[in-house]
Amino acid sequence: MAVSSTLLRRFKSPTISSSLRSLTYHSFSTQCFVRRPASLSVPTEPPPVPKKIPFAVTAHGVTRQDPYSWMRDTNDKAFLDYLHRENSYAQAFMSDTETLRRELVSEMKTRIPAEIVTPPERWGQWQYIPRGKEYPLLSRRLDDKAETNLLSALFSKEEVVLDWNQIAQQFGYVHVGVCRVSPDHNYLAYTVDPKGDERFLLQIKDLRSGSLVPRLEVDGVVSLAWALDGVNLFYTVIDEHQRPHRVVVTNVESDGSDDTVVFSEKDPSFCVDITSTKDGKFVTINSNSRTSSEVYIINADNSLAGLRRARERVQGVQCFLEHHNGFFYILTNAPTDATSDWSGEGYYLTRCLVEEVESSQWQVVFIPDDDVVIEDMDMFNDYIVLFLSKNGSPMLCSIDMPMRANTKHMEDLNPWYFPLPADSCSVAPGSNHDFQSSVYRVVLSSPVIPDTIIDYDVSRRSFSIVHQEGRVTDDDLDDTSTPLYSADHSTDNNDRTSEPKWEELSDVYVCERQEVSSHDGVEVPLTILYSREAWKKSESPGILIGYGAYGEALDKSWCTNRLSMLDRGWVIAFADVRGGGGGDFSWHKSGTGSLKPNSVQDFIYCANYLMDKGYVHRHHLAAIGYSAGALLTAAAMNMHPSLFQAAILKVPFVDVLNTLSDSNLPLTLLDHEEFGNPNIQTDFRSILSYSPYDNIRRDVCYPSMLVTASFHDSRVGVWEGAKWVAKIRESTCHDCSRAVILKTNMSGGHFGEGGRYAQCEETAFDYAFLIKVMGYQNNI
Repeated sequence: MAVSSTLLRRFKSPTISSSLRSLTYHSFSTQCFVRRPASLSVPTEPPPVPKKIPFAVTAHGVTRQDPYSWMRDTNDKAFLDYLHRENSYAQAFMSDTETLRRELVSEMKTRIPAEIVTPPERWGQWQYIPRGKEYPLLSRRLDDKAETNLLSALFSKEEVVLDWNQIAQQFGYVHVGVCRVSPDHNYLAYTVDPKGDERFLLQIKDLRSGSLVPRLEVDGVVSLAWALDGVNLFYTVIDEHQRPHRVVVTNVESDGSDDTVVFSEKDPSFCVDITSTKDGKFVTINSNSRTSSEVYIINADNSLAGLRRARERVQGVQCFLEHHNGFFYILTNAPTDATSDWSGEGYYLTRCLVEEVESSQWQVVFIPDDDVVIEDMDMFNDYIVLFLSKNGSPMLCSIDMPMRANTKHMEDLNPWYFPLPADSCSVAPGSNHDFQSSVYRVVLSSPVIPDTIIDYDVSRRSFSIVHQEGRVTDDDLDDTSTPLYSADHSTDNNDRTSEPKWEELSDVYVCERQEVSSHDGVEVPLTILYSREAWKKSESPGILIGYGAYGEALDKSWCTNRLSMLDRGWVIAFADVRGGGGGDFSWHKSGTGSLKPNSVQDFIYCANYLMDKGYVHRHHLAAIGYSAGALLTAAAMNMHPSLFQAAILKVPFVDVLNTLSDSNLPLTLLDHEEFGNPNIQTDFRSILSYSPYDNIRRDVCYPSMLVTASFHDSRVGVWEGAKWVAKIRESTCHDCSRAVILKTNMSGGHFGEGGRYAQCEETAFDYAFLIKVMGYQNNI
């Protein structure tokens, strides 16, 4: 995306008629909340008041009253009416920000090119080309280097593989789950969610004719894998709780009469996923809980030959399998007495002959050093790529294949560590479908480094920067164009002297990584982003973002929309609290189950750090939490209602105890491993101690809040945000709660809807809310 020079200009305050505002708004009393702007206006009409129906639930000797439990019935007309009334109130509350929102949207759109084109990726005889309009578009063309007929190469046309924009026109919404091209490149299998509830429809496109295979529109499909013949397709289907539990194989060129169920998972706490090994020779069926996995193997050139189980499932043990030249290579954390070097946590690399996969004696290839975590692997004909983390920082390396087993240290295998920029926050693999390729593509990004596509030539141990957001050239589709930067590197693993100067914006924006001492002395990483020109110490407003669940790392990649706030002097900070990703596996575990309060305390201590160190004004800090991350924000507000001046809770997981007590909801049984099982008394009391909905304080001033929900959300029920807002309004300060608004997307799902431009509208709404309620609307 192009970065416009207008991004660095100072912004004038939008003009808002005070006389018009006085007709429909009134201001808060400054006696209500000393930090709330005296000029904050709210609609004269009071916020909606939903009905209350007496309801009590008793567990483990504790009785809780929940008069808003009725909202769980999404077919209740009263609930639909309530959501519409809340949307109207939110619109009225934000009506005086229309000019500001238009300005924000305009800024954001100027940073987005009309069409995004990234360099093609070779796969066999084809080049696949990702593009972007409002939604993505994938096209392809024959690779002229692979085309033996010169005339055909010269006149080969680019053809569309899949156009998300057309799907959006068809359904009014688009969410494509997975796309899988058949090994012979004749078919595309993909899944599409037509309304946002993540119930995906399988569709097969014949890439030779461009038409869909009408028989194969199967509902409730999650994952896909092709057999080697290119006509037999494996797919998983969901049960009544949206749990993928069954694997079916179908011949896409038959009438469907020979469709066969090859696997069913009966344990409701396990989900089934299927994939192919990179060389395409095996299909793996992976049955996973949050902490355990079991792998079954199918020979991809004999789809009905039966399953082989790699190992019997063991609680807490996970396995991830790849194939290379007659060996399976397995990342696992299974207990082993084969070496004394293993700490007992994290993954190590093992291998076995294909015919010995069911044996209990796998060979240990190597155990990583104590400060290194193996996160993933990607296998190719001549090398393997390992995704690593060292002290919380990402690393990638390649090791030549085949490799020998029983190597004491990874360094003995002569790995090549891919050169990366210092403090890179995000390293994502490209498609990298071609098993024979010697070039490995990744996308690098950080808060100050625009998305950068790097090709690492493993055979030469060199790399090229082939594309960077904001530096699009006319040659981007020419695979032979000169790269933006190219450098050869010595095979000496310790030679880092020739690293390039990465294109970044650190001369304009500052990105700092600090360590914050939490309540128990544990150091919590905090990434702080601000403008060199606009930031003012101890005066600037700020936003703190957190997640802290499922071992997922907080997304800190480049985002042009943030520039609208940074250029207005705002600070944006990211708290990598326990429960999330980063560091070793204990970081996740120390924020799960009964230790979940650690996540909340980490978030609170990071907030105080920002204010104590002068990064933000003492009374001008906001918080944003998305999904499970909203648990952090809401629980922190319950503990310290005056800590934040404002908060945004997006599709918030806040009714934690009630949700985890309902086994009929899609994620409940899986989430028992993450948060605890309320059927167990100790877990019940732990969850009750922090569950946001159950700990709202009475007659206390809470921050201004924007709560968003999606009606078709299958991960976090639309009722969670609605119940939270209703109870906040009922329980807390009457005047303060008028600055709490609920905005429900009545057509989308958990991940929202809309493409690049629609996302600008949503982000502008969020930012305008913060600017208004924190008193900066007339100071920008």
